[in-house]
Amino acid sequence: MSGPLGRRSFLGSLASVAGIAAVAPGTARAATRLGGPLEIAAGPGEWDLSWLDTLKGKHRQVFAAGVGGPVSMAVVTNWLDAHQEVFGLKPPSVNAIIGISVRAFPVNCGDALWTKYELGRRFEIKDPKTGEWATHNLFLDQVPEYVGWKVVGVRPLQARGVIFWQCNNALTGHANRFAGEMQLDPRQVHDELVAGLNPGVKLVPAHTMVLGLAQERGCSYEQIG
Repeated sequence: MSGPLGRRSFLGSLASVAGIAAVAPGTARAATRLGGPLEIAAGPGEWDLSWLDTLKGKHRQVFAAGVGGPVSMAVVTNWLDAHQEVFGLKPPSVNAIIGISVRAFPVNCGDALWTKYELGRRFEIKDPKTGEWATHNLFLDQVPEYVGWKVVGVRPLQARGVIFWQCNNALTGHANRFAGEMQLDPRQVHDELVAGLNPGVKLVPAHTMVLGLAQERGCSYEQIG
C-alpha cells in the first residue's frame, strides 16, 4: 500500500456504475428480479433534487471522487483554502460538492456499516493505529494521513458547507455483492446501507446524471483520479 490508509484500497476491481440526484433515505422503491440481483426503480417526483438549487456561490465546483476519499477531500480542502486566501471568500460564497460512487463508498458510511459489512477488509483499508482492517470510519474527522498538515475529514468539510453525495446505483451494486457473499436479502442490505450513510449525505440515483445537473447550475467539474 502507498500510505497508512492504503489509497489503492479504493482501486479494487469493482464493477463501474454511476448515479446522482438527492433523495431522502428509504423513499426509492426497491424491486427484486426473480433469481437476479436487486434493482432500484423510482418514479417521477420520488427523487428530491431541490438542494441543487441552493448552490448560489460565486464559485461552485463538483469533485468526482474516483481515486478515493482522503485524496479527494484533501483536494477540496485546498480548493476552499485557496478561495479564502486569494479572494477572502468562504461558504456560502463558494460551493463545493464531493460526488462519490463506487470506490470511495466507505467514506460515506457510518461506523455500524464498517463493522457489520467489514468495509475495511473489503476495501483494503487498514487502521494505522492497529495495523488491522479498519472497523470504523477513519475519514470522519482528522484523517491520520494528513495530521500536522491540514484538517482533512468529512465532518470538517461539512462544517465548511461541503455537500457529499452517494450514487444509488453504486450503493445497489455493493448491496448485491454483500448480500451474495453473506447470504442475505439484497433488499434488506440496500435499505440498511441507505439508513447507515453519514448524516447529510445526499443519496442520488445516478452519478453521471447529477454531474450534468450540477454543471447546468454553474458548477465547474474536477475528476480526482
